[in-house]
Amino acid sequence: MNALPNPRPNPRPKKVLAVIPARGGSKGVPGKNLAAVGGVPLVVRAVRACLAARHVTDVAVSTDDPAIASAAAAAGAHVVVRPAALAGDTATSEAAVLHALEGHADTDVVLLVQCTSPFLTHEDVDGVAAAVVEDGADTAVTVAPFHGFVWRESVQEGGEGMGHDKAFRPRRQDRPQDFLETGAAYAMDAEGFRTHQHRFFGHTALVRTDPARVLEIDDPHDLARARALAPLLDPARTPDHADVDAVVLDFDGTQTDDRVLIDSEGRELVAVHRGDGLGIAALRRAGLKLLILSTEQNPVVAARARKLRIPVLHGVDRKDLALKQWCEDAGVDPARVLYAGNDVNDLPCFSLVGWPVAVADAHDSVRAAARAVTATPGGEGAIREIAAWLLGPELHHTPSLHNSPAQ
Repeated sequence: MNALPNPRPNPRPKKVLAVIPARGGSKGVPGKNLAAVGGVPLVVRAVRACLAARHVTDVAVSTDDPAIASAAAAAGAHVVVRPAALAGDTATSEAAVLHALEGHADTDVVLLVQCTSPFLTHEDVDGVAAAVVEDGADTAVTVAPFHGFVWRESVQEGGEGMGHDKAFRPRRQDRPQDFLETGAAYAMDAEGFRTHQHRFFGHTALVRTDPARVLEIDDPHDLARARALAPLLDPARTPDHADVDAVVLDFDGTQTDDRVLIDSEGRELVAVHRGDGLGIAALRRAGLKLLILSTEQNPVVAARARKLRIPVLHGVDRKDLALKQWCEDAGVDPARVLYAGNDVNDLPCFSLVGWPVAVADAHDSVRAAARAVTATPGGEGAIREIAAWLLGPELHHTPSLHNSPAQ
């Protein structure tokens, strides 16, 4: 009987490291990499896209900034502390990637992912990774179809056509297909990258992406555009109980309709919604930590909190500082806090929490910064709606086995 040949050992799975450069300094947009789009900091958006990509095995954020490092680690990335020599205005992204590679010697493919491209998807990340891992390319880049005519100013001729003769205007369908580099994601064979130390060596694969998602944030106008586009381009999602450990509620304009009735003696009265009280009671029964947080000094805020049987901090000047201290005292991770608000004084709190939520009639800037927006206006049952997101429409939460204490 002939012996069967020894089977070939299965090849080692490719190690794919995604590196996200995110230094703290930015002249165009101060604190840019922590700026929120769709209620989520840019660096966290990039980390999530990489973690969701099928081919990526490790995600590293290269930064010199402790706040960015904290946000990246909370999102699930490994933090590479970037030395000062690589953190200045002249430092290149390639230098940051090479530095990150030093701690990942067994990496086969390395990705450069830019968190300044807020609408990067995990499919984009997987596309460039697959081009190198599966298709044999040396390098890959995300691109978008481009049909414009490019011009450059010339001293001799004024406007000069780049790549086209300005005297000849072919139809779009008669021109070669051009592509615009999106600046979002790149992939490189790791050994080749160590040798060449730039992102475009050998055979470069072009990975097509959706042109509607192409946006790089370089100045405040870009950031404003991104925030306006987020409700259109981000997949709609509301949080559920598994996402949230605590709910913090603004008062005026969130639990009320933002109107105040004043009697002849100067006493202020507000109207609240019974459905909100029902929702808050259900959240309390479900074991979520609750807090009312308000700058308003009117004792009606404390009276409402007593009736609802939840803690209250009101008459505070800096809601964000009060919220941060409350999270520390309560042992709550801010990334697992839902904060509901309606006006600009809620924006600093939005930047602290994982789930900033705006009520339907909130100020435009608040809606733009929110991760989710209720369909119901403040004072008309918006908190009841939020409770239904977390507990279901019947406001009854049954803990899953995953969330139950060990037996």
